[in-house]
Amino acid sequence: MKEATTIIVRPHITEKAMALSYGDPRLADEKLIRKYTFVVAKDANKIEIKRAIEQLYNVGKSEKAEKILVTNVHTVNVKGKSRRVNYKNKGKKPDWKKAVVTLSQGQLLEDYGV
Repeated sequence: MKEATTIIVRPHITEKAMALSYGDPRLADEKLIRKYTFVVAKDANKIEIKRAIEQLYNVGKSEKAEKILVTNVHTVNVKGKSRRVNYKNKGKKPDWKKAVVTLSQGQLLEDYGV
């Protein structure tokens, strides 16, 4: 079994990802459904990503009400862009995998992107 720190590489912070993490502003905080985006290992599947997120963010939490519960995981394989290395040669950035994790209602990650 893989470790959680090898599955979750880092949070993916963009304007769109931050807007998803705030949720719909028209709803109350208890009813917000928040989505967080992470860069994950290319060979990780949805079940491993769900377990890794819950394991990383539930360390040291004793009460069941405080624990983070992942309800849904979407994954996307992102192709690397072509780049020019020098005058004639063309290079390519590496491919990577992105996961959009949905938490249950009213939950949030305090240290996301810090």
